[in-house]
Amino acid sequence: MTQDSPVDLLVLHAVRVVGFADVPSLARRFGTDQDETGELLEDAEARGWVQRSGFAGLAGWSLTVAGRVENERQLAAELTRTGRAEDVREVHRDFLPLNARLQQACTSWQLRPTSGDRLAANDHTDPAWDAEVLGELAALDRALAPLVRRLGDVLSRFSGYDVRFSAALHRVQAGDGGWVDRTDVESCHRVWFELHEDLVATLGVDRGAGV
Repeated sequence: MTQDSPVDLLVLHAVRVVGFADVPSLARRFGTDQDETGELLEDAEARGWVQRSGFAGLAGWSLTVAGRVENERQLAAELTRTGRAEDVREVHRDFLPLNARLQQACTSWQLRPTSGDRLAANDHTDPAWDAEVLGELAALDRALAPLVRRLGDVLSRFSGYDVRFSAALHRVQAGDGGWVDRTDVESCHRVWFELHEDLVATLGVDRGAGV
């Protein structure tokens, strides 16, 4: 049976997964109440787990080193309570080859090597090249759904990554190529990145590590 996470864990974990973000963005990540999210962030700030900062007209919250440690402690305890840590490790192992493919697809979306420049930018004038990338993203979309279902069966907070990835891919297929890899929207790359961060944080491993 899937396990729900406590709100204070979700709020701190949202900062880890999303990175620097404002309260509305952090509340949306796991569907927490915005006012409660703000209050919990202030409590976490008092404990030295998060910090507020601003630059270039933007303001938001980010994790401190102590907050990262606390987040991983909470996640490890939560995973232990499920009794299903190995299930999450198995998903991570299955995820890693897909992650390599996603990285290559994003690189191919950004670059289209020529005989004189292997780092030439993809100007998207080669329909066959772009179609191959989109075909790979569609294959990854199909492969992601069962992994997310397996994770969501352990911890409910993992649910929805596949839906978000599919939504971004549909925008790409409709002609908005920015939804492949933009960082300021819930693009394919951003959603995938968040899932990877969620997995490694939950398991307490490095991004490049296998388990």
